[in-house]
Amino acid sequence: MLSYGGISAQISISRLKAAGKGSYEQAIHFQNQVFEDLRQECLEAGYLFEDPCFPAEPCSLGFKELGPYSSKTRGVEWMRPTELCGDPQFILGGATRTDICQGALGDCWLLAAIASLTLNENLLHRVVPHGQSFHENYAGIFHFQFWQFGEWVDIVIDDRLPVKDGELMFVHSVEGNEFWSALIEKAYAKLNGSYEALSGGSTTEGFEDFTGGVSEMYELCKPPKDLYRIISKALERDSLLGCSIDITSNFDMEAVTFKKLVKGHAYSVTGLSQVNFQGHTERLIRIRNPWGQVEWTGAWSDNSSEWDEIDPSEREDMCLKMEDGEFWMAFSEFLQQFSRLEICNLTPDTLSEETMSHWNTITFHGEWRRGSTAGGCRNHPNTFWINPQYKITLLEEDDDPEDDEEACSFLVALMQKDRRLSRRRGQDMHTIGFAVYEIPKEYRGCQNVHLKKDFFLTHSSSARSETFINLREVSARLRLPPGEYIIVPSTFEPSKEANFVLRVFTEKQSATEELDDEISADLEDEEEISEDDIEDSFKSMFAQLAGDDMEISVCELRTILNRVVSRHKDLKTDGFSMESCRTMVNFMDKDGSARLGLVEFQILWNKIRKWLVIYRQYDLDKSGTMSSYEMRLAIESAGFKLNNALNQIIVARYAENDAIDFDNFISCLVKMEAMFKIFQQMDKEGTGEVEMNISDWLYITMCG
Repeated sequence: MLSYGGISAQISISRLKAAGKGSYEQAIHFQNQVFEDLRQECLEAGYLFEDPCFPAEPCSLGFKELGPYSSKTRGVEWMRPTELCGDPQFILGGATRTDICQGALGDCWLLAAIASLTLNENLLHRVVPHGQSFHENYAGIFHFQFWQFGEWVDIVIDDRLPVKDGELMFVHSVEGNEFWSALIEKAYAKLNGSYEALSGGSTTEGFEDFTGGVSEMYELCKPPKDLYRIISKALERDSLLGCSIDITSNFDMEAVTFKKLVKGHAYSVTGLSQVNFQGHTERLIRIRNPWGQVEWTGAWSDNSSEWDEIDPSEREDMCLKMEDGEFWMAFSEFLQQFSRLEICNLTPDTLSEETMSHWNTITFHGEWRRGSTAGGCRNHPNTFWINPQYKITLLEEDDDPEDDEEACSFLVALMQKDRRLSRRRGQDMHTIGFAVYEIPKEYRGCQNVHLKKDFFLTHSSSARSETFINLREVSARLRLPPGEYIIVPSTFEPSKEANFVLRVFTEKQSATEELDDEISADLEDEEEISEDDIEDSFKSMFAQLAGDDMEISVCELRTILNRVVSRHKDLKTDGFSMESCRTMVNFMDKDGSARLGLVEFQILWNKIRKWLVIYRQYDLDKSGTMSSYEMRLAIESAGFKLNNALNQIIVARYAENDAIDFDNFISCLVKMEAMFKIFQQMDKEGTGEVEMNISDWLYITMCG
């Protein structure tokens, strides 16, 4: 449930972002650790930094295979580079791809991304800030910057690294005395909760966290005809590229093929070249294995006969080295041997046109919550509509349309947040995707509209992600005619909870916004009832129930309501609580007696009978309780329109085991109606805004 403190925190975060906090220039200090302050403190006190937020203890290594009592972590020591060698260096002779050799951790995807990062010094030093060394101002503390879900964060670490049998357990350099790559891996492990949380992943995840760019994926079994040109342009503009070979079973994972390619393993693409070979132009591609060894042994490998026919100076320019993990192969062979190519566009610029054109970018932060906004995919029509909805207006078609079509190019990227941190609790990536729908004419130009179930039952999508997949991010490059569309991001199954970032990149001018219902209430005029209007039978019942004082107390109301609902066998309820009955009395009591007189009780009774009809009508599965999406429909039928945030609060407040029973349903509607009426009384001008002092605020909240 959203608390006052939660609202206050959200406002503070919004203000910080508006002031530029979270940009690369003003990175957020992860866990409130400020590198400069901590280093200065250590230098003045004369001790080496020990990070209390990521301690040199088993919990930082992992939770299962690298857990505290696993065989892989037995005998592990944490040592500083100054203890491992005589002359440790942070970066020795510039950061290069050969500084990165994989250790006993399945994070080749990350190391492939780091290797690609070394190809661009400007990008590298965004992640690895200048001015760090083991000599000048050394205090055992280092820091790195990563992009995380729309903002840059600065991560502080100490330089105690896990060592087993005298060797670094994880990433290390060929030279053995260069440590920037081991320290960046540690910083990334801290960001994700542990080293083990880095095991397994997609190279694009590392690409994006090092650049803030957006990634695309190409299946090489059906490559675009101009893929060589796409790769060439991507390398020219410093995009990061990775490739991999699919596995067909778990036995294939890291299996080495006949010609020494590794299945299920992430490689980085580091270059392209064309050579004159036997009278024709041969297109080549350069690839690196982050293991630092195990190289392709086919045509154009380091010691293959093809190089004998190439001019020695040209060979020298192409940097042929033995067993550095990097190798050349024919581009045609690359398409046959590898399954997938991943490209991270840095700015992101279009890859499908000759001229570079800047994309317009918009970022939404959203969430899937069980019962309110986690509706699952289109396979679940009853709940799909409750997913968040985002409107995009495509205003201008592309300058150079394909096939003479008037269409607008845009790219949609859906990323789930913080899932690696959840691995310790036995959770992992959700299977996610999105669909795009054209908005019908009657809703065009409208802002506060959340499209409902009937729309999705009668309209098919205009575009969608190619597949639902359990990666951190799913993206697709799309082309649609100018118009208004909604994007519906979802998990594959309903009720899967996660936070997400939806990024939309358009080539031309566009407008985007989140679609959500406007908060409103269609309240009936208060019943004008006198005692003369009340039937004698009801008066008789009231007199019998109320006792000598002829008023119903909270306790008496509870007895009455529970006696009544117990007769309705189709209603599931554990009975009205004292709290819910007190709420009803507080909101229905007109004379301040904290009890209900005859007229007040009659009005409440009429409301309950009316809402009972709605409850039965929208208990679609006749379970006797309301599911969260049935509740949303019932609330609207009762005259209330709420946005996603309020629906989420209602589910958190009134649902038990994902179901809302009759007593909670009635309590919710009584409170909602009363709060709307209080607001309307205070909003005398009908502006939708009210001013209140502390006394007003406390009176309203304490009565509720």
